[in-house]
Amino acid sequence: MLLSLIRACGFEVLGVCDPGLARRGVIEWRGIKVLGSDEAVFAMDPHSVGLVNGVGQLVRGAGRRSVFDAFAARGFGFPALVHPAAWVDESVSLSPGVQVMAGAIIQADVVIGENSIINTRASVDHDCQLGCDVHVAPGATLCGGVFLADRVFVASGATVIQGLSIGEGAVVGAGVAVVRDLAAHQTLLGPAARSKIAGQDH
Repeated sequence: MLLSLIRACGFEVLGVCDPGLARRGVIEWRGIKVLGSDEAVFAMDPHSVGLVNGVGQLVRGAGRRSVFDAFAARGFGFPALVHPAAWVDESVSLSPGVQVMAGAIIQADVVIGENSIINTRASVDHDCQLGCDVHVAPGATLCGGVFLADRVFVASGATVIQGLSIGEGAVVGAGVAVVRDLAAHQTLLGPAARSKIAGQDH
């Protein structure tokens, strides 16, 4: 997906760095050169290349953030990428490393923190404020004026109604309709998920 996003944005792809591919001796992946493990980037001029973080945002995972911090500390930049099939209002503020996938809609006066993902067909309505390392999964909807703190994960098909706040590191489960604020590090699951968990307890 990210390779498609980069190409759709019109950037030249110099190569991919992947420790797993490098260990297996793979020299080409999807028609592009495998440069080696992550350390291969360190030989490059940070002012002449931009990086795209290929680590996905897992629920409460730290890997994506670790990659971002390691390279940012060495002066490398992560440009915000917006797929041409997404619609982003001109007033929207996208921080470094934000990735907006195909079909996403981001309305007026939204602010999105660094290293966040707005995934396929997600919808972020007016005046939402998103922190860093947020993932709004495919088909999820944030109504107007929603606040998401850092590292919030909104799963596929979930809806957060207008004006609510979701605390740091909280998780909104797939298909859930959030109708009240959610505190930091809490997880809100839908009825189907709760039924499955309850069945496993018996």
